[in-house]
Amino acid sequence: MDLASHRFMSYFEPLQAAHLCQIAVVESFAEETLVFEEGETADFLYLILEGEVEFSKRVENNKYQTIAVAKPDDFFGELGVLDGEPRSARAVAVGGTTLAKLCREELIATLQFAKGSSVLQMFSFIIKNLRSTTDQYVSQFVHKQKMVLVGEMVSTIIHDFKSPFTGIKLSSEMLKEMHPDDETQEWCELIQLQVQRMLGMAEEVLEFSRGNSALNKKPFNLIQTLQQFERLNRVYFEAAKVDLVLRVTEVIVEADENKILRVLQNLVGNAVEAFGGRGGRVEIAVGQSEEWAEITIYDNGPGIPQAIQEKLFEPFVTYGKRTGTGLGTAIAKSIVDAHKGEITYESENEKGTTFYIRLPKNMA
Repeated sequence: MDLASHRFMSYFEPLQAAHLCQIAVVESFAEETLVFEEGETADFLYLILEGEVEFSKRVENNKYQTIAVAKPDDFFGELGVLDGEPRSARAVAVGGTTLAKLCREELIATLQFAKGSSVLQMFSFIIKNLRSTTDQYVSQFVHKQKMVLVGEMVSTIIHDFKSPFTGIKLSSEMLKEMHPDDETQEWCELIQLQVQRMLGMAEEVLEFSRGNSALNKKPFNLIQTLQQFERLNRVYFEAAKVDLVLRVTEVIVEADENKILRVLQNLVGNAVEAFGGRGGRVEIAVGQSEEWAEITIYDNGPGIPQAIQEKLFEPFVTYGKRTGTGLGTAIAKSIVDAHKGEITYESENEKGTTFYIRLPKNMA
């Protein structure tokens, strides 16, 4: 955007605004570039012309907690400029960002001659920003505490479940040795796969609560992955009266197969729950472009409620469920993000939902 049309300039008389535009220094910042560090001297006010700036506070272990994001037509750094105190947060440019800098001394001198109504308008915007930042910080703090509790709970579950799961696995192995017929062999293998799957699901929730997603990447064929997914869920789909249709072509992708299975399980599981026992249809299609493996998941259910569409991929977002943590889609997105992929969706009331997943075929 043009500097003269920035919101900040509207607080001043035309001659004052023109003067500020003349003395402003315009700079471009590359992706993930530090604008200023927490604790530095507040020597400039910044106006955002293009891009975004992320603000964060230093927390334990020299890590940073994001507290707010500013966008074009916003300004920042005003608190330190006005009270002369050091910067209270770190500012990092996100993507291609263009900022206009106003020197503290020049700005203070201009404000001394500004109309009272103009100063009030500016302070009204500053207070609104402070309220918004406080709300975001409190929300993130509560989210962090929730994730700590989830992590502690899942750690306990994993510890307590390992003993009975080991017993189930050993029992199924004994049954396989005692009954060599094909049907028993298949059911015992399915039991072992499901036990391993449950442990894997718990481990993934634990990873998510800790903010990391370790990948065990290797090349695999998505056809075989979907066949495995159908096999693991066959009884579940039959009980829920759900028809699963696979439309696949041979696509080799380098990824963590177990985690991709988890993404499928979360998204398809949500669709099955949305059917509410009435039955329905789920279609999974796999295709590819030169660089991407593409997975499409469609269901003819009631659609995603409008109330949660904007926050669908955020943790603890759920709607009208008696059970569930609201972590399924958040974990799915974190896995896709860890693969440097993309996940989007379209949903229409009473007509169904389609998720689109793109994964790089080669992550090297």
